[in-house]
Amino acid sequence: MSIKTAEFVSPMHTDKICDYIADSILDAYLEGDKYSRCAIEVMGGHNLVTINGEVTSKANPNIEEIVKKIVGNNFKILSNIVVQSPQIAQGVDTGGAGDQGIMKGYATNETQEYLPLEYSLARNLCQKIFEIYPYDGKTQVTINNGKVTTVVASFQNTKNEELLKLVENIIESDEYLINPAGEWDQGGFDADTGLSGRKLIVDNYGPEITIGGGSFSGKDFTKVDRTGAYMARKIAVELLHKYNASSVHTKLAYAIGKSEPGMAIAMIDGIEKEIEGYDLSPLGMYKYLKLDEVKYRDTCTWGHFGRGFEWE
Repeated sequence: MSIKTAEFVSPMHTDKICDYIADSILDAYLEGDKYSRCAIEVMGGHNLVTINGEVTSKANPNIEEIVKKIVGNNFKILSNIVVQSPQIAQGVDTGGAGDQGIMKGYATNETQEYLPLEYSLARNLCQKIFEIYPYDGKTQVTINNGKVTTVVASFQNTKNEELLKLVENIIESDEYLINPAGEWDQGGFDADTGLSGRKLIVDNYGPEITIGGGSFSGKDFTKVDRTGAYMARKIAVELLHKYNASSVHTKLAYAIGKSEPGMAIAMIDGIEKEIEGYDLSPLGMYKYLKLDEVKYRDTCTWGHFGRGFEWE
């Protein structure tokens, strides 16, 4: 027996709104200075958005204007962005990583997107519901040996009967739990507080696949939490094809100020191999993944993988 469950959240979920704000601010800095160094954290809810973090850039975007275009004019915006610590900068200036950390990648032949089946099903369901009901919402899918057994869908501004009919047309299941706590019309920042970098499992591969733990949104390419994770996915997909494998796990580990990882390992169908033939420095990954062409706000709402980005 192999029972697996994954969830997904809509772009109007509070944590995802915060990710979108963080990446929109990052994009604004990069548009003015492509070598901006950014580490931006966002918390929002109940007519208040707080932005904190460290930035070194020649650009000077209007933070309040960016945020209000996303959340509306009735929000108070508190921004406290300071210059990156010179003691961190001295390691990055020489091409080193902006922090230590472990990044993990994954690819599987279970689905066309090289993602776990339960994760793909939960995301696909959430996307299709969101097309009809563009509000705060969540989905969750449980499978048993590849067969869907339980589906959960909770979406703002929906009627149970209508939502059930929609979900039944999208995915076949033994059991449906539709708005299990009851119908609801108060969602998003009106109902809850969000925080950037809090939906890490949704951002990655679902709960069955281990991750390094670093968040993505609001971070430039020198932050290997993001760039290393993208590169680990790229390598996993390429090795999956090269060896015609069922699954590939990849692991990279960095030390702050060092350009090359201290560990670069792949597990190809359970067999360990060293990762070779790639420039795994922050600048090398930046060039290989063509991150200068990326609008980061496009990456953060429907998961960072299996969507046709350069790191696929």
